[in-house]
Amino acid sequence: MFKKMPFILVFLILLVASLQKFIPVSFLATCYALSLTLKSVIIFLLPLVIFMLLFKTTASLSSKATKIVLFLLIGICLSNFISTLISYVVGSGIYHLNLSINLPKDQVGLLPSFSYEFPKLIANDFAMFSGLFSGIVLSLLHKELAQKISSFFDRWIEGILKFILVLIPPFIIGFMMKLIHDKVIENIILDYALIFLLVALAQYAYIFSLYLIANNFKLRSFLSSIKNMFPAAITGFGSMSSAAALPLTLIGAEKNTNSSPLTKLVIPTTVNIHLIGDCFAIPIFAFAIMKSFGALEPTFLSYLTFASYFVLAKFSVAAIPGGGIIVMLPILEAHLGFTAEMSSLITALYILFDPIITTANISGNGSFAMIIHKISSLQFFKQSFIIKKS
Repeated sequence: MFKKMPFILVFLILLVASLQKFIPVSFLATCYALSLTLKSVIIFLLPLVIFMLLFKTTASLSSKATKIVLFLLIGICLSNFISTLISYVVGSGIYHLNLSINLPKDQVGLLPSFSYEFPKLIANDFAMFSGLFSGIVLSLLHKELAQKISSFFDRWIEGILKFILVLIPPFIIGFMMKLIHDKVIENIILDYALIFLLVALAQYAYIFSLYLIANNFKLRSFLSSIKNMFPAAITGFGSMSSAAALPLTLIGAEKNTNSSPLTKLVIPTTVNIHLIGDCFAIPIFAFAIMKSFGALEPTFLSYLTFASYFVLAKFSVAAIPGGGIIVMLPILEAHLGFTAEMSSLITALYILFDPIITTANISGNGSFAMIIHKISSLQFFKQSFIIKKS
């Protein structure tokens, strides 16, 4: 089913776009409500998947897991920081262009016909850190028991991921109906084309360069890597949630790294905290807004301070629609001088472009997994960490 997923999702999107005006609003609202319910099911299951994946991976890596996790977290911080610094160059260039953006007109979007949400018993970050910690500790105290539990988890992981894959097409279609009904895609094309184009070019020029580096600048391998990540990216576009696309991201990244054991650690760990799309979009939008409101351009030193807080705040971001901007508003106000009006504008812009930002986050996580896999093949890394394929 994974190989057919891109065609299924593209077909559904085109079908909804072509038939949306003939479909009653009540039916659209019901489909949207169903998608929200399915998303709730997926989000409900994700902490369990994350915990089992990270427990299994860290247990299999045994005593070297602590070093690997530390290395991974340092890599995530560096990647986010580099992306944010590159955004300064792009944003500064936009600031000196004659650009102006306006707040979208208020409109009533498509509302769900009903609302049912599964309770979220465990937060993703708690599942992540508890999975890492328990896998490391149990493997050190009782290696055989850790391996038995890992084998048990492996069967459950496979079953849950297959179940989630079945949910994805009906899960996507309701969100696409909302995006098209609310004219979000139309607004992107008509009202914010130039800003969007510059953000997208910056994001994907950087991400594609990472894929090229990871594939040793071989075009065929590069195209194959992009193809493997396409189902996850298009799922992220429809749902605006990189967490919901995690199963497909994991599958694509495993294909690109030949099922490297590190990939099962990298992808669940990066889903909430390694957000290249945010690192480009938010600063670039900020520069455009500062120009529109007549605010002074920040100096590089003040931007460095902002970037440091920005990267640290990534560890508290939830990979849900609009989640990337909410925790950043106090930082924008404190370090870039944002007013309430500017904050409301950047929030509106972020939500408007969230589908594209999410695809960049997911694609960036796939490239990051490949870069980490490439580094892990170096001799000094093997000597330091000794990773064996499970």
